[in-house]
Amino acid sequence: MPDIEQIEWRTATAQVPYREALAAMEARNEAIEAGTARELIWQLEHPPVYTAGTSAAEDELLDPRFEVVKAGRGGRYTYHGPGQRVTYVLLDLRQRGRDVRRFVHSLEGWAVAALRDFGVESWTVPERVGIWTTGPDGREAKIGAIGVRVRRWVTMHGFAVNLAPDLSHFTGIVPCGIEEFGVTSLADLGIALAPGTWDEALRSHASAFLRTLEEQDA
Repeated sequence: MPDIEQIEWRTATAQVPYREALAAMEARNEAIEAGTARELIWQLEHPPVYTAGTSAAEDELLDPRFEVVKAGRGGRYTYHGPGQRVTYVLLDLRQRGRDVRRFVHSLEGWAVAALRDFGVESWTVPERVGIWTTGPDGREAKIGAIGVRVRRWVTMHGFAVNLAPDLSHFTGIVPCGIEEFGVTSLADLGIALAPGTWDEALRSHASAFLRTLEEQDA
């Protein structure tokens, strides 16, 4: 199985328009499936955009103040924008166990491990998609979103963690269809973190993330 050094790791310093990133992911997905390109981990930020997953309900788009794009991934409405770091993960599950559920759980664990490096305890909840933590008001709040698509056993999309986005932008949607909980960020928790520092934290946990894809279900 390839180790992390054999996977292309791409970091964008400028914002990448969502449609441009989606087209690039789709092309790379096909190339990985055909065996003509390496697997890819891609970290970036987008200009403000609302993306609609395959389960998005129209009444959850409350105020479409930004462009709305059908993403083709699972899930519902999600916001992406400056200050939110997105990690797209394009892996060949034919070489990694062909287990979509394990892949999603491994992504969750990867984000949780990186957040812990900055003193943020976070967790997942089976009936609620995403990464959760305790917000400044002491209530549970969402700090990360997860949405994936698997085509011919090659993955697309991934997860996003809120470093310092404008949290008011989330009010234009019901994030991931969950109304009763708020959204938070590292900045909201009093933690100033540069995107590059977050990128490096994820990279430091990448080998452990890949190992979890090899593990058998308990």
